[in-house]
Amino acid sequence: MTKKPLISTNMSRSISLKEAFKMATNTLVSNKLRSSLTMLGIIIGNASVITLVGLGRGAQTLARNQLSNLGANVLFIVPGNNDTRRRGISFPKNLVLEDAVAIRDQVPTVKKVAPQISANEIVQSNSKSLNISIAGVTPEFLEVRSFEVDKGRFISRNDVNSARSFVVIGPDLQDEFFKKDSSSLGKKIRIKDHTYEIIGILKPKGAVFGSNQDKNAYIPLSTMVNRITGKDPTYGVSLSFISVEAINKNKTNAAKFQVTNLLRQRHKIIRDDDFAVRSQEDALNIVTNITSGLTFLLAGIGAVSLIVGGIGIMNIMLVAVSERTEEIGLRKAIGAKQSDILIQFLFEALILSTIGGLIGTATGLSGVFILGVLTPLPASVGISTTLSTMIISGSIGLIFGVLPAKRASRLDPIVALRSL
Repeated sequence: MTKKPLISTNMSRSISLKEAFKMATNTLVSNKLRSSLTMLGIIIGNASVITLVGLGRGAQTLARNQLSNLGANVLFIVPGNNDTRRRGISFPKNLVLEDAVAIRDQVPTVKKVAPQISANEIVQSNSKSLNISIAGVTPEFLEVRSFEVDKGRFISRNDVNSARSFVVIGPDLQDEFFKKDSSSLGKKIRIKDHTYEIIGILKPKGAVFGSNQDKNAYIPLSTMVNRITGKDPTYGVSLSFISVEAINKNKTNAAKFQVTNLLRQRHKIIRDDDFAVRSQEDALNIVTNITSGLTFLLAGIGAVSLIVGGIGIMNIMLVAVSERTEEIGLRKAIGAKQSDILIQFLFEALILSTIGGLIGTATGLSGVFILGVLTPLPASVGISTTLSTMIISGSIGLIFGVLPAKRASRLDPIVALRSL
């Protein structure tokens, strides 16, 4: 490869930063292939950091959006405590319908209570069958969980009191069993061993933690007990969980405190609770902590690529110092100072890392955009993250360029000239 001479005609003085920058640029341009390979590590590192951070933030946004679909000002009461969850023990059946009634009647900060029993069952229509989630609910479910009816109606109080064979289905379940955009109201489906009439279709709600709520079916709670789950001989009507809507957002913590105290009294608890009360805010905090940790982990993985890129710059520049020994020796012999050589090599490292950072940033942002278009993740990267990554990539190039620059500036001109 041809090398452009670096000799200045006037070495009696220190060269200016402008001259050093120009000489560094000319050197890099004259060795395009080496310069491109040197930048490759920084390009990959920057692109990795931005893409992976965008992926992590997309996962965080998606989780928060899904949790917001659970309903506003909602508390979820589930059987079992944290210990049973950690050990994978089956949830006890001590959260019962009477608990839901007591919460409704005795907790002043609660607006509505929606008890629910869930189970997976085989649903059939014509010759097609699916294993889906069936929920036994009451009319309050619609408002507490912020669902909306698209066609027909939802389960009424009379349906629950009479244990009628009615079912309300999600839009995806309708598409699975019936032709898209066709009305399924009044048609029949079989759940377990009984036939149910479709009285309503819900509007799309989306997924929560990977569970598609638009593919569920909802029947009266009493029908669920009589035909699918039955009563527990000890506890009575055991519930999967209870959804509770507080009067307003400011009363959510008060409602949580009051519900907890009421259930402790009802269950005669002395030490550990046999239930858990979780708010939407609690779930959001947990998800935020997990996804933030994931984002930092992914950013760390990308940062490793940046460090590898910095090491690549250092290695290739050390090779360049060896190749340009006679050039450096000649410059020093006619008056170039150590600082002149040092600044030029630092400029070379800074230019390589900056240009590589810009290309890598553009590549990473393109990757984030493609992720947002092709996947459900709303991937995004903030301006602060983008600027920080560019600054870090430039700093890495500068830091890893110090060693080669020092080695070049400290070369003995007599020893260097012997290689001529």
